[in-house]
Amino acid sequence: MKIAVLKEGADGEKRVAATAETVKKFIGLGAAIAVESGAGATASIPDQAYVDAGATVGDRAATLKDADIILGVQGPNPASLKGAKAGAWLVAALNPFGERVRVDEYAKLGLEALAMELMPRITRAQSMDILSSQSNLSGYKAVLDAAGEYGRAFPMMMTAAGTVSAARVFVMGVGVAGLQAIATARRLGAQVSATDVRSAVKEQIESLGAKAIFVEDVKGIEGEGAGGYAAEMSDEYKAAQEALVSSHIAKQDIVITTALIPGRPAPRLVSDAQISSMKPGSVIVDLAVEAGGNVEGVVAGEVVEVHGVKIVGHRNVPSRLAADTSALYSRNLFNFLSAFWEKDAGKPMLDDEIGNAIRVTQGGNVVNEKLLAS
Repeated sequence: MKIAVLKEGADGEKRVAATAETVKKFIGLGAAIAVESGAGATASIPDQAYVDAGATVGDRAATLKDADIILGVQGPNPASLKGAKAGAWLVAALNPFGERVRVDEYAKLGLEALAMELMPRITRAQSMDILSSQSNLSGYKAVLDAAGEYGRAFPMMMTAAGTVSAARVFVMGVGVAGLQAIATARRLGAQVSATDVRSAVKEQIESLGAKAIFVEDVKGIEGEGAGGYAAEMSDEYKAAQEALVSSHIAKQDIVITTALIPGRPAPRLVSDAQISSMKPGSVIVDLAVEAGGNVEGVVAGEVVEVHGVKIVGHRNVPSRLAADTSALYSRNLFNFLSAFWEKDAGKPMLDDEIGNAIRVTQGGNVVNEKLLAS
């Protein structure tokens, strides 16, 4: 069983799909590991670290040759996979809804493509969930990015010259990224509030010491979609939410938005009118920018100023902490493959519940039901 680890080709992608730690673990299962030269350089992992862990290091052709499993962070360009053997597993975050043409090319190459972001949110798959592991650090980094752009201190400070008021931070969307953003902002001394369409997270917000901002007395606002994700809300709820947010956001120094709906454009949470109500020098960080953005006027990959408010739209935030996010991502992949590893067969054998959820191509065809229905 040969496992290939590719060097990422996407612009700005600094992560890698295996570390020296996970290479050793895969070898412990009986696998041979081939790493493309330079794959870990931007995540602070030199080629020699892989060699010391027991892997071979070479060019793309040598890495792919006879590989049974191909590991990546983002879905690789299909043209770069020529020479991969038919039936090999391609395991990565493939963005199958946004990159359908690329998925079709994987099928033509005969690859069995497994989209890790489609991992079902069930108890036994928690350690395999790349969205959670990467979002955790994204929420942390969003607060640091906001602090870097904000021209004032976060904590309240009492000095002989007077008191500096604590920054007011408002987190919109309380999934994994939002919860970490709350915790990080609190650690920095900010006064934090948060909101979400799922009323079930109110207790989580308050447990972190933040104030929960929720619409009350509007029916059908639970907002709990399949697998714990947020669902699209009713027009009645949207109107109530907009009114509540408009009155609250004008008092905030920093807003961090994290709302995503799988397979759909990101919901619009902050309007131009709401931005104009904020104080000059305020900062908004939009973590959903690559799905269209939660904030009106956000520009992917840029920091722009609108009505005196800085709107931060960094792409691929997990890649901005490449060493740590690579470590977590690579463990997700190892946890996934090792959970299904059959010692007698010397390879992993997927069960139907997880296999059917994440498999997008097989036998030359696109097979994922959600993708076919989209």
